[in-house]
Amino acid sequence: MRAIFRNKLIIIGGAIILVMVFLVAFAPLLTSYDYGKVDLRNKQLPPGAGHIMGTDAYGRDVWTRIVYGGRISLVVAICSTALALVCGTLLGTLSGFVRGTFDFVLGRVIDVMMAFPMLLLSLIIGIVMGSSVRNMFFSIGIPIIPMFYRMSRATTLSIRERSFVAAARSMGSGRFRLIFRHVLPNVLPHILVILSSAMGGAILAESSLGFLGYGIPIPTPSWGLIVNDGRNFMFTYPWTTAFAGAFIALTILGFNLLGDGLRDHMDPKIRTSMK
Repeated sequence: MRAIFRNKLIIIGGAIILVMVFLVAFAPLLTSYDYGKVDLRNKQLPPGAGHIMGTDAYGRDVWTRIVYGGRISLVVAICSTALALVCGTLLGTLSGFVRGTFDFVLGRVIDVMMAFPMLLLSLIIGIVMGSSVRNMFFSIGIPIIPMFYRMSRATTLSIRERSFVAAARSMGSGRFRLIFRHVLPNVLPHILVILSSAMGGAILAESSLGFLGYGIPIPTPSWGLIVNDGRNFMFTYPWTTAFAGAFIALTILGFNLLGDGLRDHMDPKIRTSMK
């Protein structure tokens, strides 16, 4: 644990994420405005005492929409990444351990998925399934599955040949007991290294879909939708998009720094050089 707290990347990335989670979790205590209330008499006000981040084209408080919109963006990112983690890790572990026809067929399906850019595949799934919070879990989570699949499969191919797996097999352990008792627990630490990067990618995908108009349906705010609402006033009233864009960038930076720090911590060579 001490080595983790000595890693600056983990500390900085974790601090950024904790701040973001605090802001969205305690949103009702941080603002007195309604994120959906239209007030055209006070539209496009610059940042000031009454509205610390100004108002948008409908007179809605930008700060309020950002902290409430962060709830949706983070929930979608967490749930979609959890979906991808469970499906990708289980399928990759089974594929790497069982091999044969199952591994070949599943590998070709993953290759087809990886032939599409992540955002394009998310957009296709979003158009087919429609815009809703639940459907966003699938439209963002499914394209992330190959990331976890490839890592878990590659790790399983190495672990299945180790002596403790051979010893458990010689003692009569069945295939599924070997996978869930001996292989999967050793795969998960490697999965955690890419989990933070996957979260950052999910937030970026949600924001991109919201900006393109295929994200969370109106009037529920999300960071991508806020940027989309203010794109026509990007140069005349920059605060309508700049603050939401900054929150997106900071959150992605936090997850990427955390992921890099965990990767360094898991690598024995890097960890030794840092001591």
